[in-house]
Amino acid sequence: MTVTADRPALATTDFDTYLRTIAAFTDDELIPAEPDMVAAGQVPDALVQRMAELGLFGISIPRAYGGLGWTMEQQVLLTYEFTRASCVYRSRFSTVIGLCSQAILDHGTEEQRREMLLAMAAGRRVTSFALTEPEAGSDATNVQTVARRTGDGWVIDGMKRYITNAHWADTLLVFARTDDGGFARTDDGSAEAAEAAEISAFIVDTSLPGVSTRIPDLMNGHAEGPVAEIDLESVAVPADRLLGGTPGTGLKAAMRGINHARLHVAATCVGQATRMLEETTRHVTGRRQFGAPLADLGVVQAELGRCYAELEAGRALALDAARAFDTGAVPRQRISAAKLYCSEMVGRVADRCVQLLGGEGIVGPHPVPRMWRDVRTLRIYEGASAVHERNLGRATVKSVAAEGVLPDSYRVR
Repeated sequence: MTVTADRPALATTDFDTYLRTIAAFTDDELIPAEPDMVAAGQVPDALVQRMAELGLFGISIPRAYGGLGWTMEQQVLLTYEFTRASCVYRSRFSTVIGLCSQAILDHGTEEQRREMLLAMAAGRRVTSFALTEPEAGSDATNVQTVARRTGDGWVIDGMKRYITNAHWADTLLVFARTDDGGFARTDDGSAEAAEAAEISAFIVDTSLPGVSTRIPDLMNGHAEGPVAEIDLESVAVPADRLLGGTPGTGLKAAMRGINHARLHVAATCVGQATRMLEETTRHVTGRRQFGAPLADLGVVQAELGRCYAELEAGRALALDAARAFDTGAVPRQRISAAKLYCSEMVGRVADRCVQLLGGEGIVGPHPVPRMWRDVRTLRIYEGASAVHERNLGRATVKSVAAEGVLPDSYRVR
């Protein structure tokens, strides 16, 4: 579905008022609509329209391009609120506000920014980030999709999978290996750098001949917002659809969007853990066993306390990374650490909450077990935990060897 909202009416609202508006939207509209969403198997079109009207498609896009232009800290605070509802809702605009918009903003031409971002911020153009393939996930340099230069553009052939929003997207940001000879080679002579320099990004409308998508028969979590596979068969795109107009800069653009999205994922984990802990605390307060509320049992209090402490640690970590982001440099290691910790944290909180719910955790429509299934994916999205652990370990060794301090260090020098 492509919504038709114009620039949001809240574009002139101060942030605190906007934050309260989104919190109320979460409590009054998103959370109550969860059963209907589950029954329908997708996010209702009316709610997607409301998200656009409230400006959620434009929270990260500058005001010059029709968005709301909130800082990263403000985006994280907003995410804490709207992800107290099902994280499936967020998935409907997540690829717009993070992966795609930021890559276009930093690496697109001005013409591409004007064309794409204005429509994206209004919700009129849903975009999807088409990077992952059967042989290219965490190893993004192994992209096999190919874009061959023609006289007046490019022809793209390949297949993508696990692509969020592809089923609803109007436009794809497709990463492909280019056979052009003018790559922007880096000074790093490694094979990995050479591979990265052969990958380009293309703006591809899903209406073009040769583009087709299909959703899986089964999703283990996020069932109402399924990922999709994309087939690209001799898809002809004009020369001006090459992001930035220069071949070989695709992975640099991809990482700009990915780092933004990783911090949003970390914040999503905090919002989900908050909701599950609140729901579970209400349950153990009202549920009586052995003549007293479950909440009176010391072992139950200990579990709740552990959940709260870990949740607060994740909340502070994501906010700290966001504030560092707003200083101008992208704190890649802090973002990675936030995504790693928060996604593991929400899994632990979810498991404890399901356990405390007892039978209601496995039978019936209680929201916590549904959220437990959904948050499991967050340890995989935007880099699996093991990949973040490896990358953070490598960065730590390299930074201490070179500078004597940890990467992205808070240390006074």
